[in-house]
Amino acid sequence: MKMQEKETFGDYSKTFITAVPADLKSEEALFFDERIPKFADEAVYIYSFKQNRMIYASGWEDVLGYKDDEINMLAIVNMSAPEFAHFSHELNDKALKFIHHKTKDLEKYSFTIELKKIHKNGTQVPISARVGVFSSENGKIESIIGRFQVNRSLIFGKVMRYAAYGPEKEKFEEELNKILFSYLAISNKEKEALELVAKGYSFKEIAHALKVSHSAIEKRIIPLYKRFNVKSLTHLVSFAYDNYILP
Repeated sequence: MKMQEKETFGDYSKTFITAVPADLKSEEALFFDERIPKFADEAVYIYSFKQNRMIYASGWEDVLGYKDDEINMLAIVNMSAPEFAHFSHELNDKALKFIHHKTKDLEKYSFTIELKKIHKNGTQVPISARVGVFSSENGKIESIIGRFQVNRSLIFGKVMRYAAYGPEKEKFEEELNKILFSYLAISNKEKEALELVAKGYSFKEIAHALKVSHSAIEKRIIPLYKRFNVKSLTHLVSFAYDNYILP
């Protein structure tokens, strides 16, 4: 199977992404190879916006069938399974745009997404992916790091799951949420509140348990009615179980 490189990724991200793989014999790559932890069923990359290329890759042949010296950022973005591709592209766009407007503590920002990627042999692989800022310089992102872990315990329904992390986590997730009404997706924060709803807790009790305001819980739960086209809390919980949002 030929590595996929057609331009289907997000409009914002494509400005910063190239198909140049890492030179694994470079001093930089060898430095990372000695210091970055490696785990079974996990592939890692570091992409430099400063150099406009991949500068490190490890584990890709075992995870998705590509050699570490051929994998590139454009291919990684474009190998999402069709049902996950558009959401993944827009999530990448929103996340990168949000972080590009930040100047402090950049290395603390990251996001996760659960999706399927297309293996080089054409099969679909369930992946838990985490992408974050690896280094910054003068308040600007210099490079990002991604970890793609095979997770065969994942069960996918119609709903895509993601999470945002960082000093301004609430604002970060709020920005990512702007894309959700075009897709069936749920954040970790929303899922956390929904799990307590399913256990029979009231909004007031959930707010107390999570140490947030009552209105904050309403903002997590009520929008799910429209997003998932349900009419009641009972219907919402049933939908969540049917689509493997809740165990």
